[in-house]
This record gives sequence, C-alpha cells and structure tokens, in this order.
Amino acid sequence: MNNKTFLITGGCGFIGSCLIRELSKSKNNYIINVDKLTYASNTLSIGHLEDENYTFYKEDITDEVIVEKIFKKTNPDYVIHLAAESHVDRSIDSPKSFIDTNVIGTYNLLNSSYNYWKSVEEDEKKSFKFIMVSTDEVYGSLKPKEDKFNEETSYKPNSPYAASKASSDHLVRAWNKTYGLPTIITNTSNNYGPWQFPEKLIPLVISKCLNNTNIPVYGDGKQIRDWIHVEDHVSGLLFVLRHGKSGEKYNIGSDNELTNIDVVKAICEILDELKPVKDFNYSKLITYVDDRPGHDTRYAIDSSKINKLGWRSNITWMNGIRETILWYLNNQDIKYNSESKIYSGERLGKL
Repeated sequence: MNNKTFLITGGCGFIGSCLIRELSKSKNNYIINVDKLTYASNTLSIGHLEDENYTFYKEDITDEVIVEKIFKKTNPDYVIHLAAESHVDRSIDSPKSFIDTNVIGTYNLLNSSYNYWKSVEEDEKKSFKFIMVSTDEVYGSLKPKEDKFNEETSYKPNSPYAASKASSDHLVRAWNKTYGLPTIITNTSNNYGPWQFPEKLIPLVISKCLNNTNIPVYGDGKQIRDWIHVEDHVSGLLFVLRHGKSGEKYNIGSDNELTNIDVVKAICEILDELKPVKDFNYSKLITYVDDRPGHDTRYAIDSSKINKLGWRSNITWMNGIRETILWYLNNQDIKYNSESKIYSGERLGKL
C-alpha cells in the first residue's frame, strides 16, 4: 500500500482518529479527512500531521455536490467510511439525523465512488476499495447461549441507529452486486480506548467516578457486550484492506464478552487502585435506572473468518481497560469539538 491516498470519513471521531494516527506512521500514505465536526469530534485526536501527507475537509457527507467535488479533487485509492451518528440513546430521541448521515451520507459516498471508479484506468480500478465500517448491532440481539453473530447472520436491527447502519450495509452490498464497485463491509463489536466521547459506557463511567457522581446502569446491568480495543479494530480494518476480497464482509471482534455491570465494576476497582479516595469505593456510585426501550440483551462476534485469513486481536481486556483508564486520568482537560484549535500541520482543503 505504498504511495496511496486514503479518503477517511469521520476522521476526527473516535475510531477514525485512531485509524489516521496509524496511517500517518508511514510517509507513503496521503490522508484525506472528511469530517463535519459534530459534538463528538476532536481535531486534536489525530495528532500532528505534516501538510504534505494530510488534508482536512470540514464538510458534511449528506451534501452530494460537496462529496462529488472531494472525489474529483483528491483521486483516492481507498475509501474507508467511518462517518456516522452512533449513539443508540440519541437515535431513540432524534432518529432523523441518523437517517441523514448514515443512509443518505453513505449513498452519496457510494455514488461518487462509483462515478470516480468507472473513470480511472484499469490498474486503478483493480486496486480501488471501498470499506464500509459497520456494527454488530445490525444483527439484533442474541440469547445467552445462542451462537455468536457470523457473516451469514440475518439482519434484525432493534434501534433506529442499528436500522440506519443496516440500511448502509445493504446499500454497499447493492453497489457491489449491481455496479461492480469493489466494496467490503466490516462489522465490529463495542470499541473502547483513548479519545472516546464520554457519552459511551466506559468513558462515561470513568467521568462519573472522577466527578463523584452517580453511575447510571440500565436495568439489572446484565446485558452482554463484546469489547474490542480500538487499536485492534483499526489493525483489523487495515488487514481487510490488504487481504479482504471485494464483495465480502468480515466480522472484527476480540472474543471478549462481558456484562455491563462487570465492565462498570472493573473500572471502579481499577480506579480504587489508581486514584484511591480514603474510606470510599467507587462502586458505591453505581445506581440502577430504568432500562432503555428495545435494549438488546447480548452481542457476540464470531471473528473466525478474518482469523482464518491471519488476523487476530492482540490487546487483552485487562491491559486495554487499564491503559484506557490511565489515559483518561492523564487527559482530564480534553475538550471535544475543539474546532478552534487549528494546530501546526493541519491543512484545510478548499474545494
């Protein structure tokens, strides 16, 4: 993948910024970052990038004219589509933004990718790939003893967020089957790690502990999620880009099922050690609240397909969660959507 141009959508988000940090380690990679900088974005999260290797477009993928202009200007070799509204609670309260970004935005990217792809030389056609980064939530909910989600599992989304991502996946498949666009779909489990916006479970619990406020746990906290460190997820995405087959889909997981309440208690116990408070345990902050509507019981990813190709996760849960907590302890002053901070090396693309 030497001397290649990567078009990353949502590159100032949690997973996107981790991907850009990894890609930026090679001077042979040129990175195009398209992000509209919503509430969960952070321009600081991608670090310092040199002008000759990076351009940032503060744009919205729901604008098809803008998306088309970006493709004509940048001539990408690869598209990795991460831009998405992704919080289930927000999708219940305000589903329209999820339809706009996750469905219409994906359509615009596919349409512009196809227009661009059919115009390039044959060698470029063969190497081009469109990676759709999706979620395990499209598969619905598993029973406690039910087999894990695999790539053939039927889609049964239960929230507006999951439904919007399922729609995106179906569009990507259709553009591959109908038009021949070289696409790959990846579905991952719950990600965690540095730079995650604090509405998500792990950074939320850490924040609640540090601020000595109640930690809300839905229902009985026995819902099961399959956790993967964001750096493992990114390594899986880049592995699929190199070794994945057009038209296929790959589950990227870490075989790490935990109940929500066990995750919360683990964070409390680690903070008791790392930031102790005299005569106090952080677990005393746990407060059980009414369950949310349509709350899925269990997610579990079967990664055997990508494992057989040669990829496996490397970061264990205990190492990963401890490192994550330490990062949040050392970065308590981080602000999100820090659009005002334009750091040295950031080049704002002009269309």
